[in-house]
Amino acid sequence: MAASRTILYACPMMPSIEAIPCQRHLFEVPADVAYLDAAAWSPLPRAVRAAGEAGILMKSRPWTYPRTGIPALAERTRAVAAQLIGAGADDIAIVGSVSHAMATAARNLVPAPGGRLLRVEDEFPSLRYAFDRLAAAHDLFVEEVPRPPDGDWTGAVLETIRRPAANPLAIATLTPLHWTDGGLIDLDRLAPAVHASGAALVIDATQAVGAMPVDVARWRPDFLAFPTYKWALGPYGVAFLYAAPHRQQGVPIEEHTGNRSSAVGARRYDRSELNDPVALAMAATGLELIAAWGAPSIAMRLRGLTDHLADGVAELGLAIPQPHLRAGHILGARVPGGLPKHLVDRLQAANVFVSERSGALRFSPHVWADLDDVTRCLAALAHGLGHDAGNRTEASG
Repeated sequence: MAASRTILYACPMMPSIEAIPCQRHLFEVPADVAYLDAAAWSPLPRAVRAAGEAGILMKSRPWTYPRTGIPALAERTRAVAAQLIGAGADDIAIVGSVSHAMATAARNLVPAPGGRLLRVEDEFPSLRYAFDRLAAAHDLFVEEVPRPPDGDWTGAVLETIRRPAANPLAIATLTPLHWTDGGLIDLDRLAPAVHASGAALVIDATQAVGAMPVDVARWRPDFLAFPTYKWALGPYGVAFLYAAPHRQQGVPIEEHTGNRSSAVGARRYDRSELNDPVALAMAATGLELIAAWGAPSIAMRLRGLTDHLADGVAELGLAIPQPHLRAGHILGARVPGGLPKHLVDRLQAANVFVSERSGALRFSPHVWADLDDVTRCLAALAHGLGHDAGNRTEASG
């Protein structure tokens, strides 16, 4: 494994971007483990683990550390989270989870009765439950865009937004890609259509921030949320809520001293017990790694890996989306007639880690992964499907 090698991939949208080299040396991922499941949860970088251990020591011996330094740690975390999505620190609330963020967003939207609440089929629960409650309270019609047979989520959602004679669109709850299989939901095309309809736009960027460029200035959401435990290389229990300036004077779902009406900007929605020296230190360290590498360079590397996976998976007879219809960091593959039972378990027995989601075998590499992992994964998959692995992509870093 040549961890220092830089891989270049052509991309018409980012012609001058160079993919970062493999960062496996920063993680505790053994050479014989192909961990391609970042969309579920990521391993911690060594630096993030060390930051958490330092925070534990602080809490273990509180008489040796001044608590007055922890609010500055919260602001450091807030600032780098804002940086990753093109926002200002005042636009970011620190919350406990994306479901916490979405409950806050739903509480602060007051749609006119009779409109439509739009989402895609098989959406993740954190983007459904709070808005189901909102729809019931305001007599909204929940419209789910069915999975398109051709894989073109963007076209299907756009057609639904613009459907003639439909009730007015009140709220669109969208993500940049479908969480189950990486199907692209192109917000560069969809956000302008939502705004043109006069609807509110709420974005769950869980499967985006840390793996692809995200820009609130371009999408102009009312609210956007993301956690740290997946692509942002951090712990459970820390997430962020972006609130547009006109949405920052609302009502939080928790009431405490730190988020009273005097709180500046989106801090109005901060969670209680915010000043955690363990979780904040871990979150800030992971976010700062992502910021240093840059989302475009990360995205370039991950696109290269999933392209190699796509080539090999297609050779094994699995169905995959066309390249322009999938995000660059998640590849969903389907077997005609359905995945064999226990396929994921068989892959795990070969030290290959992926997920099955809604009938798709989901591959999601991050910066620790390399082409050795791709080769190992394809060989294990061929064996699990009863195929001869044959000649696969040559391993390199």
